[in-house]
Amino acid sequence: MITDMNTQQCLKILNDNYIGHLAYIYKNLPFVIPVTYFYDKKNITIIGYTGEGHKTRALKLNNLVALEVVEIKAIDNWKSVLVQGAFEELEGPDAKYELHKFSIGVKKLIAEKEKKELRFIPQITGKTNPEAKPIVYRINIHEITGKERNYEQDSMSDPFFKKHKKDVESQSY
Repeated sequence: MITDMNTQQCLKILNDNYIGHLAYIYKNLPFVIPVTYFYDKKNITIIGYTGEGHKTRALKLNNLVALEVVEIKAIDNWKSVLVQGAFEELEGPDAKYELHKFSIGVKKLIAEKEKKELRFIPQITGKTNPEAKPIVYRINIHEITGKERNYEQDSMSDPFFKKHKKDVESQSY
């Protein structure tokens, strides 16, 4: 069964991850790209870092975005969060401060999840062109929703499964 997640559950998914898919519109066409992000739980915003390019040109024209973050353990055991919000390019001291939070936060998550120690920002971001102007940005969250599916919960609440559990488990395919 697929169920809705509450806001706290959604924010936990954002907080525990650092890779998402950013969706935006450019020249009346939809685009979805992977991005590295950091969830700033104090300000309830998303922080990102990139180079000047297609994405930033598009977002300066239309700043409305969606960010999807998923945790997939199996086809029948997953969680998906959708953030809808507005892109905001940061400059000056704000950009430096937010970039510092982004760098420290993402490196900490990578160390915890992947057991890797990273030292430099290019190791953790999509900014691959060293000649591109660096852009620090924030996504101001307007709405957040989430869905989850858990097979164990599905099977426990399914009357058919309860009635025929032994038959289903003994079948080989």
